[in-house]
Amino acid sequence: MNAQVLDDLPEHVALLQRGLYYGDSLFESIRIFGGRMPLWERHWARLSGGLRTMGYELPVHWTSQYFKEQIRRVAPGHARLRLTVWRSPGGLYAPENNLPNFLLTAQALDSGAYEWNTGGVRLGLCQSVRLPVDALSGWKALNAPRYVAAAQEAHTAGWDDAVLLNAHDRLCETTGSNLFWLEDSVFCTPLLSEGCVTGTLRSLLLALMPQWGYAVQEKSATFARLLQADEVFLTNAVRGIRWVSTCEKRQYKCLKTKVLYNKLVREMGRMKEDF
Repeated sequence: MNAQVLDDLPEHVALLQRGLYYGDSLFESIRIFGGRMPLWERHWARLSGGLRTMGYELPVHWTSQYFKEQIRRVAPGHARLRLTVWRSPGGLYAPENNLPNFLLTAQALDSGAYEWNTGGVRLGLCQSVRLPVDALSGWKALNAPRYVAAAQEAHTAGWDDAVLLNAHDRLCETTGSNLFWLEDSVFCTPLLSEGCVTGTLRSLLLALMPQWGYAVQEKSATFARLLQADEVFLTNAVRGIRWVSTCEKRQYKCLKTKVLYNKLVREMGRMKEDF
């Protein structure tokens, strides 16, 4: 390891073997607001659903409440939390057992609320990779070289993030966010069947926006359609809603997006999911 000859993997590395060798792992990035996790049950539903899809055998004590108790041990009041789960060591591609391990890490944050990104996000179209569309597309996995390549492409081009298309050259997501756009007074977002991550904030907004009087639609679309949109914004659980100011040479407004952001901030403040 790094030019050091070892007879066996160190114990702490051996435990991570399947995650390290095969990316046999899932994770959740969770925002904590003053001791509250408003999106926790959505995170837990996605994580547990993904683990079952991948054939993990969840221990009986692995419940939503159990993980909230573990989070309480490590997380400060305002924080970005990462929960990573990987399969126990053993086997090649075919595992020897399906028991999971987990790691919780927490990064303290200064703010107890989502913050508006005043300058807007600068986007461009990723040319180097396309995302697959299959039964594992909606889960957050460690096997993410395509997202790394897209982030590097964005950095080289001077963008803040990159739009990722799927294998059918249709809109999917960005490197770390779900994608929404406004066309003809309707907010649109790619269908989950297009291969995007099953975002927790995405699902909350799809439930709340009709209640707030917004028309919203999940649909398939090309990149050309995004360039014709009136407004574009990104969503994820940690950063909330971020408006997009430019994509390629197209400039966007944020009038309706800013109103939607303010509604979301108020709603998140009312949600009482304590950890």
